Amino acid sequence: MTSGDQYRIKAATIHAQAHAETDPEIKKHYEGLSRAYLRLAVQADRNAIIELFYEPPLPKFDDKSELK
Repeated sequence: MTSGDQYRIKAATIHAQAHAETDPEIKKHYEGLSRAYLRLAVQADRNAIIELFYEPPLPKFDDKSELK
């Protein structure tokens, strides 16, 4: 299961809590939190397909060809 899927499951759980909530203010916060988890799921999916590699910079040499 991908991290995006895990965020979607969490969003669905929170959405269900919002649906069951009777206090409108708390319901609004649950709905906002659910949407935030859905945005995290989309970002996690994007991050999963990006391949990032770190290449350290080359060492710098001074006039005498020694490492600084």
